This record gives sequence, C-alpha cells and structure tokens, in this order.
Amino acid sequence: MNYALFLGCTISIREQNYEMAAREVAKKLKIEFDNLEDFSCCGFPIRSVNTEASLIIAARNLAIAGVKKQKICTLCNACTFVLTEANKELTNNRKLREKINKDLAKIGRKFITGIEVKHFSRILYEDIGLDAIKNKIKNNLCGLKFSIHYGCHYFRPSSLYDYFEDVENPSTVEELVAITGAEVVNYKDKLDCCGGAILGVEEDIALNMAKKKLDNVTVNNVDALIIICPFCSIMYEKNQKKIESKFNVEYNLPVLYFPQVLGLALGIDQIKLGFRLNKIKPFALLEKLKVLK
Repeated sequence: MNYALFLGCTISIREQNYEMAAREVAKKLKIEFDNLEDFSCCGFPIRSVNTEASLIIAARNLAIAGVKKQKICTLCNACTFVLTEANKELTNNRKLREKINKDLAKIGRKFITGIEVKHFSRILYEDIGLDAIKNKIKNNLCGLKFSIHYGCHYFRPSSLYDYFEDVENPSTVEELVAITGAEVVNYKDKLDCCGGAILGVEEDIALNMAKKKLDNVTVNNVDALIIICPFCSIMYEKNQKKIESKFNVEYNLPVLYFPQVLGLALGIDQIKLGFRLNKIKPFALLEKLKVLK
C-alpha cells in the first residue's frame, strides 16, 4: 500500500513527533510513504483572503502527485480539507480546471483527475482496517484513559468527505483508540474548535476556546488528550503553559498524536515515536506502561 506523504508546513517545523510516529506506524502496517520533495504549503493560510491563489497552490501539489497518479496521505486536517476541496472542484469543473492548468503550465505542471487525498487516520480505519491493526497489537493499553479531539476539518464539511463520518457523533478515532485496549472518555463540547484558525489575529479568543476544551477534558482525570492535527497540538500543548499563566490554572495534560498511542500498542519504542519532543511530558502515562527508560 503506497501513498505520497504530504506533511504541509507545520509538521516539519514544529511537530516532528507526529511525522516520526506516523512513519513508524506505517512501517509496522506495511504502508509505504513516498517523499515528494516538491510538495509545498497546501494553500490553507491564504484561503480566506485569496481563494484563487490558494486553489492554484493546492492544484500544484495535486499535480505533483498526479505525475505518478499517487494517492496522497495527509496528517494535517487543514491540508486534508484544502487539498480535498481543490481536488473535487477541479475534477468536477472543466472550465475551472482548464483555467488553473493554464497557470500551472507556466511552471510545467498539470492537474489531472483521479488523485485521492486521505487523512492518515482514515487510511488506518478504512484501508488497513481495525481487525488487521488489532492483530498486530503487542502492548495492551488497558488501564489508560484518553479523550479525543477531532478538530474541525477531519470530517467537515461532511459533503466534501462523502459523509464518511457522523459529524454530530463521530466514532472512527474512538474505535481506533479502543483497539489498543485504552478507555475512551467522552467529554462536554467535544466537537468544538481548538481556536487555532484565529490564533494569529484574535489570540485572546483562541486561548479562551482552548481553555474551555482543556477544562472539559481534565475534569475527567484522563491520562492524555489524543489529537490528529498539528494546529490542534499548537493550541492544546504548545500554548498550554501560556493558558495556565494567563488564567491562573494548572493542567499538565499530555497531548499525544494518535500514531504515538498506536505505536506504543504496536510495540514501537517511545524514542522512535518522538515522545522526547512532546512539550508536556507524559511520564506518568509511560510509567503505567512500564516503558519509561
């Protein structure tokens, strides 16, 4: 099973633990990642101010994968959204496709139809499957309690993703976590946004949004919050100390990427999973599993 791995901007610079864990999990599950060096920003940061420029940027990335007709695996929810939206628009609108291809021709690129874009979590759930993953579990995570934050663009807008999830009651990541043996703990306002999309323009509002989520998660005394998007990590982990200082609260809540959790269950060493790069060190969690070195 082969995919072109699309890292986007944030992961390579600030969230290398996500990439490390995803690559290690992929190896265990016989998923091959091709590294296409010409990939660039997905276009999401400028989408709200220049939709045409954002579309061209996304189309260029799709064209790169299209040379070999490769499927694209994304790790970031925002990248997934922008690339999927551009892919559908250009596939279904011939005039738009011709217009964008005129621009791409200036750099020797061309968008072609038939490219698939899918988030890594969906690949695990749909292409690998729960049973296949469960058969490779080596360490049962029974005794650990996790809450899950999906993020906005993993399944919204639902029509864009062909309604693969129930947007009011999503379950795919819960099911993936459950096969590790860990307990999944629900919480109030689980589907709320992390605030990351407005951090650069309305920091106070963004931090208040993240605080509300941290309050609702920590009241249940879970071992960690599980995420699948680097923007969400910036809000809940990288800004956790800032929120604690600003609001005079204390959380000390580890924030883990799902591939890190799955990697532990698959028997992958914590160093390879990038745990040393986590800002909120999950020492207590690792001690429970007796893997702390």
